[in-house]
This record gives sequence, structure tokens and C-alpha cells, in this order.
Amino acid sequence: MPSYTVTIATGNQWFAGTDDYVYITLVGTEGCSERTLLDKPLYNDFERGAVDSYDVKVGENLGDIMLVKIEKKKYWMLDDWYCRYVTVKTPCGDYVEFPCFRWLVDDKEVILRDGRAFLPQDDKTSLVKQHRQKELDQRRKTYRWKEWQPGFPMSIDANRHRDLPRDIQFDSEKGVDFILNYSKAIENLCVNSFMNMFQSSWSDLADFEKIFVRIKNTISEYVMQHWKEDFMFGYQFLNGCNPVLISKCTKLPDKFPVTDEMISVSLERDLTLEQEIKAGNIYIVDYEVLEGINANSTDPNTQQYLAAPICLLYKNVRNKILPIAIQLGQNPDENPVFLPTDSQYDWMLAKIWVRSADFQHHQTISHLLRTHLITEVFGIAMYRQLPAVHPAFKLLIPHIRFTIAINTKAREQLICESGIFDKANATGGGGHVQLVQKAMKTLTYRSFCFPDMIKSRGMDSTEDMPTYFYRDDGYKVWEATKSFVSDVVGIYYTSDERVQGDEEIQAFVKDVCSFGMQDFDHCEFPKSLKTRDELIEYLTVVIFTASAQHAAVNFGQYDWCSWIPNAPSTMRKPPPKEKGQADIKTIIDSLPDRGRSSWHLGAVWALSQYQENELYLGMYPDEHFIESPVKRAMERFRKQLAEISSIIKRRNEEKKLPYYNMSPDKIPNSVAV
Repeated sequence: MPSYTVTIATGNQWFAGTDDYVYITLVGTEGCSERTLLDKPLYNDFERGAVDSYDVKVGENLGDIMLVKIEKKKYWMLDDWYCRYVTVKTPCGDYVEFPCFRWLVDDKEVILRDGRAFLPQDDKTSLVKQHRQKELDQRRKTYRWKEWQPGFPMSIDANRHRDLPRDIQFDSEKGVDFILNYSKAIENLCVNSFMNMFQSSWSDLADFEKIFVRIKNTISEYVMQHWKEDFMFGYQFLNGCNPVLISKCTKLPDKFPVTDEMISVSLERDLTLEQEIKAGNIYIVDYEVLEGINANSTDPNTQQYLAAPICLLYKNVRNKILPIAIQLGQNPDENPVFLPTDSQYDWMLAKIWVRSADFQHHQTISHLLRTHLITEVFGIAMYRQLPAVHPAFKLLIPHIRFTIAINTKAREQLICESGIFDKANATGGGGHVQLVQKAMKTLTYRSFCFPDMIKSRGMDSTEDMPTYFYRDDGYKVWEATKSFVSDVVGIYYTSDERVQGDEEIQAFVKDVCSFGMQDFDHCEFPKSLKTRDELIEYLTVVIFTASAQHAAVNFGQYDWCSWIPNAPSTMRKPPPKEKGQADIKTIIDSLPDRGRSSWHLGAVWALSQYQENELYLGMYPDEHFIESPVKRAMERFRKQLAEISSIIKRRNEEKKLPYYNMSPDKIPNSVAV
């Protein structure tokens, strides 16, 4: 009798093994095997991390093995099992690989196709066509769209992490419990004695050091030492944790009436302000999106405030970016223009207000909306429209890992009503929801294409702005990612017509636009793709947003935000409407109290930590692709990324303020924190 050798690998994560009964059926072009129990006498099958082999006897040769059906049935009590892959050795010695990388829960079955990627138009037999359609039908029932808040990108239909499909849950929910992690961070940072001291102000600026953890030679310590200086204030717009707002100023807006007389003392080239603008030396950051957002009112004992400032910046003769004018509101009739020539405390307080506004924009728009929520949209659409055999699914799934889970946990504990966000943030209590809704009205697809985003702000010239490391490193990672995606797309799509004829990839991009982005007219997300170049760019956007862009705005949070006066999460006094009123007491009374400072510190610490067993960009331990050309493309990608990391490391060796957030060896594959 012919015999097939079946090898099954169980996952390495906690609780991956099972004691349940496992059955297998082989489906070939010439017939099917009997349903066979996989069980060795006196042996504990399917233990965590195990690779087990079994013989499956058949009456006659089955032909080419097309599908493998695995069933799990209860032995004593239901015991979930994570299957990594199945390999079948045929009687003639050929090996066929069947990637799985899924949980089998309850008394469920999974039917696997071999690991080769196929476009839908390449499936010719009814057997594989039906399998493909059945998988998508089931996925669409499992992964449903839901509107969490009006005007938001759509999210997964699940109220709690435990309600998610098992395949997209964290291995351990405890590891991503925000309340637990923030409390642990507060304890580890030795600030738990302050965490309930709301309404209690610090005595002076130096008093903030009581909760500041000094780690020698780190950026955070450098920030603490230099945060008052104008060069440090300006530098953060380029290489801080929100380096996405600064724009070249080509014309002063009418609402910001800065005159030559006001700032001539700050200019170094014997040019007027108008001439400096024409020479390309003036930059602007406008927080207009914060105008009209309600400040946090969840604590009746503490009034909290927001501002929508505008900041004018100047590139001096040493190529440093320095602030030269700040207006703390959008209406010039109600808001004076603060200048470096004003009193020490007026100018310091104006800069602190800009830093606080930047913190709100960073947390809610740059981080939450533009990486977390958008990547979730791509992830849900992927599960709904691309079967496991599709090359785009295989390409994208490592970059969607745990994103839907972390977002669901955030909606459960962090940004929900009475969530952690309300404790210390000026946009808590609903302001953060308003801010996302407002930002969505100007969000566009092209703004996720990194080179376009940089160019749209006039920041693309390395000659004009030689120290914009976020841009320089981002370009390199974008190009490396695009090159890798291009290699993979070229393997499966030999012409533009192949893209147009792929109904699944077309359904994927349409689902993103029509459901995920709710067909908002202004967003201009494509509803179809006509060329290979369009497909390459689209897939690059997904991977880059989930990996490099998220890393750029997430992992520098402790560096730049742990010194509270440099990134106040809230302000307790209104922005000044007159000059000459500020003193050190005004500043201390405006900055967060001891309790909010402690919660803020715990948050930025927890958010800056990498996952245990983090997978960095280019690391693909789960072999969804089995084809050699793709594996060679992956190797080229890893080599390019390693070269970029080396270049960044060499540059940073000479810097007092190293920039490493876009270094590939520090970029996780996916949004998972």
C-alpha cells in the first residue's frame, strides 16, 4: 500500500500544544485518503514546539496532493492548538509544503492549500476555486467592519480582545494590558508615590527631576539639560517623535501677522523677512486642527486647556532651526505674537504651549490615526478579501501581526470613555475623538506615500535642510521596501493586465476605500488598481505605514516626552493673552500636576517598549512563501536593510543627538504597541 509521511509542526508560543485528537485527510487529484487519527502510542503528540511525523496509508496513489484537511476533536476538555505547517512526503519522495500558521479552536477543522502563491485567475480546477471562495466566505463572516465612532476609519467588530478571532489575538493578553503595563511602568520608574497626587503642583522646574529616570548618555537626559534652548525646540520638529508637521513657508498666512520689525533681530543674513521667505529659510508649523477641540473636563477639580498655536521657524547660517515667532491661537486679534526678545518666562511659556500642542497632535493624529487605525483598516480588508494562497496576503500578513489586537485593547482600556487617556491628557474626555474626526477630513492617500508627504511640505531638499534625518532615513527604508515589493509583484504579475484581472486585489483596495475609509470623497484612496506600479506603491504604503512610520512616531516617546516640561500632556492654566504676565509660578501652575505627570511618564515609558521576541523589518520566520524567487527577494531586502542600519549607525556615532527611530534594526514589522 502506498504510504505518505505527514510532518506537523506545533507553534512555540505559550499554550500552542494540544491533547485533543487530531485527524488528517489528504486530498489529491486522483482521490482522497481516509480520515486518519494522528497518534503515536506512548507518546505525547503535538506538544509546544514539537515537530511530529506520521505515516498515512492509502489504497492507491492520490496523484498531486492539492489540499490537506486537519480536524481537531475534544479529548478531555477543549484545548486550542496552533499549527505552524504540514509537510507531506509522497510515495515517490516529493515534498509538498502546506503553511498553516493558525489556531484550531474548539472542534474545528482547517483545510490547507500547498504553499505556492496563486492569483485567482490562475486557479483552474473547481476544487481549488471552491476552496478559495469558501475561505473568503468564512473570513467575511469572522472579520466584520464596525464604526467605533462616527467619522473614524472603520474598525473590527469586537468590543474586547477576547472577542477577536483567535488567530489575531495576542499570545498572552496579560502582556498587553494597558492598565497593568502602565501601573508596572509607574512602579518601575519609582513614581508610584506621586500617581494619586492630582491637583498637587511641583514646587519648581527642578522638582520634575523627582520622577525623571536618568539613564546615562540617553536622549532623554540631553533633553532635560537643553529643553529650554531654542535650538532644541527647533530640532524636535525635524527629528523628534513628531517630525511630520514642519513645512517650508512660502507665504505668511494672514492670520499670523509677523512683521519684519518684530523678528529682524533674529535674522542673520541681512535680509528682510520677505527675502528670507523667498530664499527658503523660513518654516512654519500650524496646529490649526486643534482649534475648537474641547479640553479634558473629566476632573471637576482641575480645569485643563488646549491651544492651537502657530510657530514660525528660521534656518540660521549654521543650518539650525530656531523659533522666531509664536502665536498661541488662530485669531490674531486675541493672541499676541510672542518673540525671543520677550521676557524669559513669556518666551518659555509660549514654547511650552507649542510643545503641549505638538504632544496632542502626535498622540492622536500622527500615532493613533495615521499608523494604528489606518493599518487596522488595511488588515481587516486583507482578511476579508485575500485568501491565504494570494501572494499579497502572504506579503502583508507579517505587517498586520497583532495590530487589530492592540487597537481593540486600546478601545477597551485606553481611548474609551473613562479610559487611561482621560487621566492625564488635555484631549481626554472626548477631545481625542473630536481630533481624529477633524483630522480625517483632510487625510489623503497620497499623504501615506512617504516621498509625496515630504515633498508636499517642501522638505525634500537635502541641500536646504541637511539635518532632517527622519526624511533621509525614511527615504532609504521606503526605497528598500518598494524594491522588495516590486520584486515580489514582478514574480506573480507579469503585466498590468494581470493586476486588472485579479478580482481579489481589486476587492481588497475597494474594501479599504468604500468600507474602511467609508468612501470619504476627500481621502482619494484608490478604488481600483490598473498597473503594476500602482500595486507596488499601494503595498509599499501598507508595509511602510505599519513598520517604519509607526516606529518613527512611537519608539522615541520616552526619549522626547519623559521630561515633562518638554512635552506636557495637559496644561492647567489658559494660554496667555498678554505679554509680561508670566513668571516661574505661572509656568509651574500651568504644567501637569504630580499625579498627571506620573501617569504621563508611565504611558510614554510603556509605549516606547518593544515587544518580547520582537520581529523587526525583514524578519519573516513564518514561511508563508515557499517559492525560491521570493526567498531570494527577502534575502536581498534583508541585506539592503542591514546596509541602511550600518549607514545610520556610522552617522550616529558622531552625534550628541543620535537619530535611530528609522533604523531598520529598530523598526518592528508591525504596529503591535
